[in-house]
Amino acid sequence: MGAGLSLKTSAALYEQAKSFLPGGSTRATLFRKPHPFYVSHGEGAYIWDADGNRYLDLANNFMSLIHGHANPRIIEAVSAQLARGTCFSMSTESEIAMSAALQERAPSFERICFANTGTEAVLFALKAARAYTGRTLVAKVEGCYHGLSDFAEVSVAPEPDAWGETAPASVPYSIGAPQAVLDNVVVLPFNDLEKALSILNDVGDRLACVLVDPVPSRAGLAPAQADYLQGLRDFCTRSGALLIFDQVMSFRLAYGGVEEYFGVTPDLSCLGKIIGGGFPIGALAGRVDVMDVFNPESGRPKVFFGGTFAANPISMTAGLVALDLYGRQEVARTNALGDRLRDEMNEWMRASGIEACVTGAGSLFKFHLGRSEVRDYRSAWVDVAQRKVTADFVDALATRGFHIIPSGLGCLSTAVTPEDIDAMIAASKEALRAMH
Repeated sequence: MGAGLSLKTSAALYEQAKSFLPGGSTRATLFRKPHPFYVSHGEGAYIWDADGNRYLDLANNFMSLIHGHANPRIIEAVSAQLARGTCFSMSTESEIAMSAALQERAPSFERICFANTGTEAVLFALKAARAYTGRTLVAKVEGCYHGLSDFAEVSVAPEPDAWGETAPASVPYSIGAPQAVLDNVVVLPFNDLEKALSILNDVGDRLACVLVDPVPSRAGLAPAQADYLQGLRDFCTRSGALLIFDQVMSFRLAYGGVEEYFGVTPDLSCLGKIIGGGFPIGALAGRVDVMDVFNPESGRPKVFFGGTFAANPISMTAGLVALDLYGRQEVARTNALGDRLRDEMNEWMRASGIEACVTGAGSLFKFHLGRSEVRDYRSAWVDVAQRKVTADFVDALATRGFHIIPSGLGCLSTAVTPEDIDAMIAASKEALRAMH
C-alpha cells in the first residue's frame, strides 16, 4: 500500500474490525492488503479517509454515486422525507413519480418494479423469464457479473483450466453451488456472435432468457460490439426467449441507458446503483406482458415480487432527484471526460511502449496492465502475478490522491471537472513511469 500515506488509523480500525467481521469487513470487495482504507467523509468528487488523506474518488461506491458525495439537492430532499417517515406498509406517491421518471427515459420500460439491490433485480428478472416462457434454461455470458444469486454467479470468474475447449463451461463461483444450478445455465462467449449462436441454436426451444451486460466490468469492461447485441436480439425474437440487459452499472451511459446507447431493445432491464441517488435500490423494467407475471390484481401472481424496504420513500426521493440532475447535457459532459481519459491514456501508453490499455465507455473506465487489447473475459484475464502489478498501480494512484477500485476499475461522477481529469492523467502517467 502507498508508502507516502499515513494510514495508522485505518490499520487500527481494521484490527478492531477483525474481532467482529469475517476478514474485517462485510464487503469482500473492500479488502486490500495489508488492510482496507477507512473513510471519514466525502464531499463532491472527493473523500477523506480516517487519517485525513484526501482522494479524488473515482470509485464512487462501486459506480453508484453519479453525483459524487453529499449532493446538496439530494440531501435537502432526503432530509425532508426523513422528517415525514422512512418506510410504510402502504404505497407512496414517490414510487409513482420515480417509475414515471424512469419510464420517460427508455421506451422499453413499460412497467417497473422496485427492489433494494441489483442482485434482486437480476433474480426477479430470471424468475419472470421462466414464468413467462415456461422454460427453465438461462444463458449468460462468460465472466459477466450479475450479482450474488446462484444462477447469476455461474462462470463469473472461471480459471483457464475450466474454460472449456469448444464452448465456455458452466463453472460455480461459490463453493457448494448445486449441480442443478449449473445444469440450467448455458454460458456464452462475449463479442463472438458466431460461437454464441452455435450454442444458443442447440438449446433454443428450452431457453427462457439470454442475460447480458453490454459493458461487463468483470469481463474487462470492453463494450459489446453492435452486431453481437443485435444478433442476440434477433435470436431471442426467433426463439421466444427473453433478452435481458443488466444495466445496473451501465445505465449511466446514456439518458435512456444502454437501449439508447447501443440502439438495441431488450425485453427486460435490470437497474440499480445510480438510480438510487446514493441509497439502496434495484429495479426491474420491461415489456408490459412480461412484467404482468408480477401483477396481483387477479389473485396470486405467477411470481411474487416484494421486499420490506422495496420502493421505500427515501430511495425513491433520492433517486428522483439524482435522475433529474442527470439530464442529457450532464450525461454528454461526463461521457466526454471519460472519453478524454481513455483516449489520452491509450495514446500515451502506445507511444511509450507500455503494454497496457484502458477500456470502457462513457464515464466508465478500466486499466489493464500487461494487456494492449481487451475484447472479452479471456483476453482480460491475468494471473496472480499480473494482478499484483495492477494492485501496485492502484496503490501508487492512492499515494498520489486518487481512489479507484483495486481491479483497476473506475468511473466519473458529475462532480468531476476537466482539471480533475488532467490531474488523474498526470498521476497515472507518473505511476506507470515509476513502474516501468
